[in-house]
Amino acid sequence: MKSLFSSILIALTLAASPALADSVKAGDLTIETPWARATPKGSPVGAGYLTIENDGGAADRLTGVTVDFATVQVHEMKMTNGVMQMREIQGGLEIPAHKTVTLAPNGDHLMFVGLKHPLAKGDTVKATLTFEHAGPVAVDMPVLAVGAMGPAAAHDMKGMKM
Repeated sequence: MKSLFSSILIALTLAASPALADSVKAGDLTIETPWARATPKGSPVGAGYLTIENDGGAADRLTGVTVDFATVQVHEMKMTNGVMQMREIQGGLEIPAHKTVTLAPNGDHLMFVGLKHPLAKGDTVKATLTFEHAGPVAVDMPVLAVGAMGPAAAHDMKGMKM
């Protein structure tokens, strides 16, 4: 009886959390932990995040991202004269050789502009990343909660009393 209860509890826990996407390999690039944040109803913008590791000897460049629910811009965030500024990266995002580039909350990120519908926690959205050398790469992005800081942060906070 205990093992049946434990199995049910594990199944319910897994069903309640969006599955984290597996890493995707494309040439020398590995795309890891793609995810998006849920958006409040009526919000015109959303955000997506991921990590790109380049194991190759030459740089590559993320030249575009497409989704079926919005227009996508790659944004950078940086401090200028004590003010945080966000702007679209022109010409694509360089992925240097033997380096890892992380798009994360409070940093560089994918900006979903003109959302056709809200992004809902628990859903998974599809995106196609286009690289100068590696070409197009399809990724699934689980949608985490509004304000989530990432899959690891969501996992680390389970069991905490608020």
